[in-house]
Amino acid sequence: MNRLRPFIRTLERRDRLSPDELALLSSAQLRVQGFRRGQEIVRAKTQPGESCLMVQGISGREMVTAEGKRQISALHVAGDFVDLHSFVLKRMDHAVVALTEVTAIFVPHAEIRRIIDASPHLGRLFWLMTTIDGAIQRAWIACLGRSTAMQHMAHLFCELWTRMEIVGLVSGHSFSFRLTQAELADVVGLSAVHVNRTLQELRGLGVVDWNGEQVEIIDFDRLVALGDFDKTYLNLTQEPR
Repeated sequence: MNRLRPFIRTLERRDRLSPDELALLSSAQLRVQGFRRGQEIVRAKTQPGESCLMVQGISGREMVTAEGKRQISALHVAGDFVDLHSFVLKRMDHAVVALTEVTAIFVPHAEIRRIIDASPHLGRLFWLMTTIDGAIQRAWIACLGRSTAMQHMAHLFCELWTRMEIVGLVSGHSFSFRLTQAELADVVGLSAVHVNRTLQELRGLGVVDWNGEQVEIIDFDRLVALGDFDKTYLNLTQEPR
């Protein structure tokens, strides 16, 4: 149950779970695996028989062009199912890679089916998690297409703090973010030089600082305003589903 705690916190932020539902989740047959930085967690073009749930660290959905250019289209933190959609899609169209040291749980699709059959409510919550993934993707697309580099990065830091706060991974307005500037460039679709310049601008404004290990949000309200961040898309209201 301890390894499932981040996922349970993620669900309970949106709805209440009964003791029977908690017991059903804890009864799932799981395997735990660690990954080194840069190691593939899920391979593209494969048909996984299980879905991966993050326990520790940061991973990213990775798509690579024929020319070798990489776009990280999503970041996953503890409590996130990185490929729950593979349960119904079957074949992966992208890879998931560890961007830091990662600990993950793998849940066989047969176990997911058993849980959904036993509890339609948990099935709806699993579905909710995939729809929130879609909402995050829409927000990222809007940032890529219509925001300045500074606005985009401000929005990203606000989102990450909010998602990490749900699972208890923040300290005040700080959180661990051990990506390189080159990896951050692949997230926001900029060059590493442009990322460095934008970080310096944010630091100069006195709103955020990042030393390669820890992000410290110095003025959260200003960062929210700068990034035009509205957390509605993260669906953080606890209500019956």
